Amino acid sequence: MRFVVCGEALIDLMPEEQVSPAESRWIARSGGGPFNTATALAKLGQDTHFLGRLSTDAFGRQLRSHLEAADVHLDLAVSTDEATSVAVVSLDEDGKASYFFHFDQTSNFNWRKGEFPTLEGDDWLHFGSIGSVIGPGAKRILEFVRATEAMISFDINVRPTTLPDRAEYFGLVLDLMTAVGRNHGIVKASDEDIAWLVDDDTDPLAYAGAWAEEFGLAMFVVTLGPDGAAAVKPDGRVIRVPGRSVGVVDTVGAGDTFMAGFLSGYASDPEDVAGALDRGTAAAAIVCTRKGAQPPTAAEVDAFIAH
Repeated sequence: MRFVVCGEALIDLMPEEQVSPAESRWIARSGGGPFNTATALAKLGQDTHFLGRLSTDAFGRQLRSHLEAADVHLDLAVSTDEATSVAVVSLDEDGKASYFFHFDQTSNFNWRKGEFPTLEGDDWLHFGSIGSVIGPGAKRILEFVRATEAMISFDINVRPTTLPDRAEYFGLVLDLMTAVGRNHGIVKASDEDIAWLVDDDTDPLAYAGAWAEEFGLAMFVVTLGPDGAAAVKPDGRVIRVPGRSVGVVDTVGAGDTFMAGFLSGYASDPEDVAGALDRGTAAAAIVCTRKGAQPPTAAEVDAFIAH
């Protein structure tokens, strides 16, 4: 199976050291939700192609070399002279990441109609995160998803600072879930994503089940932080796996890596949803023990699960 991952590639600026009251040191790490998922899928041994807009600037060259080093194919990537998008990352005392984005006139958000390929029914299109809801290119992505014959997965990956209007954000997500449901695809969100979208933190799985039924999804996958993950089928069945206890360095890329682990498992055996969820939680747990989004190899995930 060929995985085509569509969406943003950007630079995560992460704090390294406070030198003085007037100076701090930062590190520029390659990132972006779809970028991380593409990298993780390739490291897990999947045939992965990145469908994103990569700048010709210095940061764009870094992103390109990062993908190439992970064996992600760039035959579908678009080269642009627009500047690379930047996310400033803040970490709380538990290593949990929050983001502030610098996006105006940058590479990820100006998709043009002719930049999308024609995918076949045996391709798998994965997309999501900020680029699917922000900027003029979001409508192009929606049109692409509506038209494709490929199998589809969509990671909602809410970033409220990019679009604080909850109702507008939710409306855009509903349009995308409708498009994904046309192909009986899979939608994934964290429990925090769902709580923010519906302004209710009581039972994310109830919302996931309702949406799976309403939009005709194959399933709705919910990550539950340290409590693991669950998949809810349109008939209300819930498949759930526990979380894994690790020493957390930071959570950057955890959800993106989970999705790669899940998809790699699901592609090999669609009937074993619990096994795919377990593979996703294992991959996410490993990345949480590292600085930034540094996804594991298939061998590392196998060893972690075995242990």
